[in-house]
Amino acid sequence: MNAVAQVCAGVAVLVHLLAFTWEVLLFERPGVHEGIFKIPSANLPATRLWSFNVGCYNLFLAAGPVLGLLLLHTGHAEAGRWLVLYCCGFMLLAGIALGVSDVLALSRPRGAGRGGALAQALPPLGALIAALF
Repeated sequence: MNAVAQVCAGVAVLVHLLAFTWEVLLFERPGVHEGIFKIPSANLPATRLWSFNVGCYNLFLAAGPVLGLLLLHTGHAEAGRWLVLYCCGFMLLAGIALGVSDVLALSRPRGAGRGGALAQALPPLGALIAALF
């Protein structure tokens, strides 16, 4: 797996770790739930469980490419490569799903998830494309 693919996978990991931080550790701060997620403070109790669950999902998803990159550099290149590619494919599809939900305005004001969808989808897409070369 070339360096560009590895860097893109690393960026994808950082995006998911940032999402975990916002959704689990900092969610109750008004700048996070109101500013980033567009959730009014009055709705905080109703959305806390969702936020915690999605944050943990992002943390666990970030662990896949980390483990894959470790395997890649410790003598298990094929297993590491496939783990990174699988997780990046999963991240890309999740980013597409977030973008579709934004277009359909399933849960938030239209446009609220566009930046998140791009941030979630583009780094793993870069890793997948770079891995082809």
